[in-house]
Amino acid sequence: MSSRPVRRRLAAAGVVGLALALSACSQTQATSNKSSAEVAGKVITTIPIGSRPVQQGGTLTMGLSADPDALDPTTSSSLYTRYVMETMCQKLYDTNADGQIVPMLATALPTLSDGGKTATFPIKQGVKFADGTPLNADAVVTTLKRDLTKPDSARASELGTLKTISATGNDEVRLTFGSPFAPLAASLADRAGMVMSPTALAKEGDHFGDHPVCVGPFKFASRVPATSITVEKDPNYYDAKDVHLDKIVYKIITDPAIRATDLKSGDVQVADTISPSDVNSLRSDKALTVMQVGSYGYQGIQINIANQHGVGTPPLQIDTPLAKSAQIREALSMAIDRKQLVKTVFDGYYDPACSPIAPNSAYATAASNACPPYDPSKAKQMLEQAGVKLPLQITMQTSNIPSSLQLAQAIQAQVRAAGFDLKIEPIEYTTLLQNDSQGKFEALQLGWSGRVDPNGDTYNFLFTGSGNNYSNYSNKQVDTWLAAAAATTDTATRADLYGKAIAQVQKDNPYIYLYRNRNLTGVANKVAGVSVYPDGVVRLSGAAFVAQG
Repeated sequence: MSSRPVRRRLAAAGVVGLALALSACSQTQATSNKSSAEVAGKVITTIPIGSRPVQQGGTLTMGLSADPDALDPTTSSSLYTRYVMETMCQKLYDTNADGQIVPMLATALPTLSDGGKTATFPIKQGVKFADGTPLNADAVVTTLKRDLTKPDSARASELGTLKTISATGNDEVRLTFGSPFAPLAASLADRAGMVMSPTALAKEGDHFGDHPVCVGPFKFASRVPATSITVEKDPNYYDAKDVHLDKIVYKIITDPAIRATDLKSGDVQVADTISPSDVNSLRSDKALTVMQVGSYGYQGIQINIANQHGVGTPPLQIDTPLAKSAQIREALSMAIDRKQLVKTVFDGYYDPACSPIAPNSAYATAASNACPPYDPSKAKQMLEQAGVKLPLQITMQTSNIPSSLQLAQAIQAQVRAAGFDLKIEPIEYTTLLQNDSQGKFEALQLGWSGRVDPNGDTYNFLFTGSGNNYSNYSNKQVDTWLAAAAATTDTATRADLYGKAIAQVQKDNPYIYLYRNRNLTGVANKVAGVSVYPDGVVRLSGAAFVAQG
């Protein structure tokens, strides 16, 4: 999950810009006398160009904290891939700074009929892909059919009960569902809505991610694995006159201290995922601004329960105590002091979390906000009652970047008192995502960057067989609640259903939720037009070099 975690993972609908403090979580209190919002300071989601003179052209370099996976909207699972795709793969819809769904390549929100089981939407005209292929309804149909049917698609479960996809004209698409699907527009405001060139798809097939072609201000130029990705201005883009930069280089810099140093020196002009320990130093530099906003997402620990042959395959029980016993997984959750974790590892900038739904969401309830108590003594008793030999050894994979290792080591130290011997296995990020998908892990620390509709934070990870269900968790009652929540538009009803599902998930613990982070992004003051919303994506499409002062 970061986005998941990013994943693509590595939340829920909520008011953008508000701190996601868990004050409503009865067992988990604030990390200090101040809320994370007070610790973090002023919310900054956008650095506007305003009236400042713009320098046309130039190359912007962004320090990217992890190497993205394949640049393929159908299969991608990394938050960092979404950063790059934002510049070159526009979607049918988008979310704005207020968390609202707005048209992008579609020109209006879907029109529903047949009790909500049929949706139609118009497509923008006069638009070309980066390879010159015209955008039309048939191109959208080709993309959505690929998302729905490709064997390794990570998007199929994001499209609900979608049954048929058709063009009703050159510029209109019709979708029919087996049952109403409330999160449709939200799903099409993410990777499922990124429209791919049918010409490129026919040419590249499964290798589309090596040479992606979409509609966007920029187009793919080159990639040096684990080093950089470069995009360049697309002259075919329908609003090319409003694109200011010539190129954007995403430079892979996994160490947050080096990203901060490079930002100060000017080697990079934008840097994502600023470490809380570097924030004060960067804020004191008059040449820099630290953007910060609350997050829809969450971080936690996945437990491999039944993923023996890869995500989407039938659940097949893993033969480990952790996988077989919900009691042991509950004990592991109770052995973690979330309050202390965010205070010591993240300087109080982040919030403890026990749920995929943010407390300030319209879909939050007492049930979704509830947290297990921190009780290592009881956790140890539960291990003893489970009949396992203590200490119980568990291997947890994590990204090999310094901040992830620091978090893993803090968890390792905490759970020792409860009788767990946590072994840390550092893994390169893209390999970590592959292991996650293929079920090659016992436990794995990863997160999710969050979505504006809670369906994207729950169904895709917890419903049997879903594309992000890396634990291969399966609970028929949870499936029923999540399916019902996706089939109704009534907010109160959906909130109640999500609360019931999460209460059961907290008993089963296929995923142990730990904290909700804060998006911290460093930007040189000579750059403007940068935005970061609670979905975690750093938006550079409108960026430019500007005069200062």
